[in-house]
Amino acid sequence: MSSEPAPPQAASRPDVPRLAGREIEDLVRLALREDLGVRRDPAFDGPWGAAEVAALLERDLATASAIEPGTRAVGVLTAKGRGVLAGLEVYAATFRALDPAAETVLEKTDGERVLRGDLVARTVCSARALLTGERTALNLLQRASGIATLTRRFVDAAVKGVKAGRTAPGVFDTRKTAPGLRVLDKHAVVAGGGSNHRYGLYDEAMLKDNHLDLSGVDASDEAARAEFVARVRQALPANVRLHVEARSEGEARGALRGGADVVLLDNFAPADLALAVRHLRAFAKDLERAPDALPIEFEASGGIDMETIAEFAGTGVDRISVGALTHSVRALDLSLGIELESLSTEPRTQDDA
Repeated sequence: MSSEPAPPQAASRPDVPRLAGREIEDLVRLALREDLGVRRDPAFDGPWGAAEVAALLERDLATASAIEPGTRAVGVLTAKGRGVLAGLEVYAATFRALDPAAETVLEKTDGERVLRGDLVARTVCSARALLTGERTALNLLQRASGIATLTRRFVDAAVKGVKAGRTAPGVFDTRKTAPGLRVLDKHAVVAGGGSNHRYGLYDEAMLKDNHLDLSGVDASDEAARAEFVARVRQALPANVRLHVEARSEGEARGALRGGADVVLLDNFAPADLALAVRHLRAFAKDLERAPDALPIEFEASGGIDMETIAEFAGTGVDRISVGALTHSVRALDLSLGIELESLSTEPRTQDDA
């Protein structure tokens, strides 16, 4: 009895990991200190107790002048468009930083899709804290959700590019993140179904074209390139993954001979890339590698967008890196409606910056 082949699948992903408490605290405090003009004030370097929080709230000139300290309010967060959420813990933590008694009930989770009108969260806290923290909380959440939304679009598009029964290559981010927000940006990529490349310069090594060009290695000399990569591999700890960029099959063979774990095939046309991957996989089978060495992976990078990723996904690469996931972010449209706690019914929308 015949059966149809299984549809293509996205590469498997772990559950969206929670951001560490200290990471959340650092993000929120940095953003609030910037908005309240105390970024370089050492008085706010340590833990924020009641005195520090009160001083911060006084820095919001409009709110401190207009709202009595004991006023309580309710903030209802809704989606104004379709997308994927990320950063909800950071959103809730922003209000807690300004009111330790703030309570946020999350109706959705990171990685969950939302439609226009969906209820996302409800926060009850000091009115001053809600108004002062509103824009900071929304900025962080909307950026992260925009990244998650775009990542999900790329992942879905990649799946369409592979044949039935096969697994699509993973969609990876890059280091093209907002300074100071990398941990949130990369968390958002995972929430959208993507994968994280190295976090920085410290956890994995990547030999880019500039490294090789400045080393004096002749790019056309495969043996010299292999020797250079091997020296770098030997200098690295054994458990550190080594990525090497390649602009041609010859450069890629040199990288493989030198011990590269991931070969970035940069700016190849899809047809050329598919042929190169077939050749290089055959070449890699004959290489001697340590028994505990990581599996060799081939990555497509450079010039990949929403219109071309499906074609690249069908070339046989293991992974595709897309800088646009984090450097070309369109914030997800979310709205925070605010009312006095005593009057709370259907909150009006506050869209002003």
